[in-house]
Amino acid sequence: MSEQNRVKAADTELKEKLVNLSRVAKVTKGGRTFSFSALVVVGDGEGTVGHGLGKARDVSESIAKAVDDAKKNLIKVPIIKGTIPHEQKGKYGAGKVLIKPASDGTGVIAGGAMRAVLEIAGVHNVLAKSQGSSNPHNVVKATVDALQKLRSQHEIARQRGIDLEKVYNG
Repeated sequence: MSEQNRVKAADTELKEKLVNLSRVAKVTKGGRTFSFSALVVVGDGEGTVGHGLGKARDVSESIAKAVDDAKKNLIKVPIIKGTIPHEQKGKYGAGKVLIKPASDGTGVIAGGAMRAVLEIAGVHNVLAKSQGSSNPHNVVKATVDALQKLRSQHEIARQRGIDLEKVYNG
């Protein structure tokens, strides 16, 4: 992740959402040892979002570990009038996602793992499509990748070294 998009886990109230919980087994000499793997998304609903993975013998402990991991991977997302600034594709492994800005009142049109990430990030109107793998881990990471690639108008103007008006007027 780039340093400019990385956000420190501030004292702001972060909401957490469990995306996937699975029981995993390790086969040993004495039989199978079961534990739990949790995928969690955290965010403040105002443009900050992160994802984390936790594994433990107990469900609640694995979720707590996942939340701690997610707080270490927070990024800042530019949100303009409840939607994203432009269309963007994201990819992680075989998971591919496409997110598009939507007009006010559209809502979050996204499936499963993508919906959790976008809602926690604070995006209220967006059209999203998951292409490729439906594995929740890859879909969450691809969605975060797409959100991380988003650039605001101010950032584009600063990078090009031009006024904000020229970004709008071409």
